[in-house]
Amino acid sequence: MKEIAYAKINLALHVRSREADGYHRIETVFAFCEDGDVLSASEADGLSLEVTGPFATALAGEPDNLVLQAARALGRNLAFTLDKRLPVAAGLGGGSADAAAALRMLGGGADVAARLGADVPACLLSRTARGTGRGDVIEPVEIAGLRGTPMLLVNPGIPLSTAAVFKAWDGVDRGPLGDWEEGRNDLQVAAIALVPEIAEVIDALAGARIARMSGSGATCFGLYASEAERDAAAARIAAARPGWWLCQTGLR
Repeated sequence: MKEIAYAKINLALHVRSREADGYHRIETVFAFCEDGDVLSASEADGLSLEVTGPFATALAGEPDNLVLQAARALGRNLAFTLDKRLPVAAGLGGGSADAAAALRMLGGGADVAARLGADVPACLLSRTARGTGRGDVIEPVEIAGLRGTPMLLVNPGIPLSTAAVFKAWDGVDRGPLGDWEEGRNDLQVAAIALVPEIAEVIDALAGARIARMSGSGATCFGLYASEAERDAAAARIAAARPGWWLCQTGLR
């Protein structure tokens, strides 16, 4: 069995309030890339997870991966292998996408997804959707011309805690999310205060039709009119910043 854990991006993310329990009420448009981590599994007597790939070491100290939690919730014993291709703590929903891939593989539903994390229901769908509440109230949407749009993901190589970014949000409600192209990411300023390199990434994506930070960062995305424009931008950025992570992909 094999599933792609599609990388999640937030085309726009408006933070509307900080709730009494410490969580935040948001409005967002989720979209998903054609690429991501790759999860495979085979039947086994017990439950296990081997992590491989370029970002495997970032998960070495994790006590209980969400993939294992998903399988445990469904009462399944499997030997999983996770090819970790996405950076960790990067605003791409990596752990949530991995858990969602396990749920799709095992036939799990939205009820289990909601218990595993706020982004897991959207990642389970892995299609364009509007998210409200904590991001866990999902409404699929069709946005004309979005599917197949060439996209470049860029990360400066610095992990960024989601909790730290939300804590640094200034608490100002800047209004509801209407059209995503005219929207914004209300966490971008807070994230830049913690990781100033994010501003450099946004500047490096100049020339994209839209360039924004995804989620709580530090990954940013650029949308392009053609693959040639995207690939030229990737070559330019890779030459100037060889230590940055780049992914040339498209929207599902």
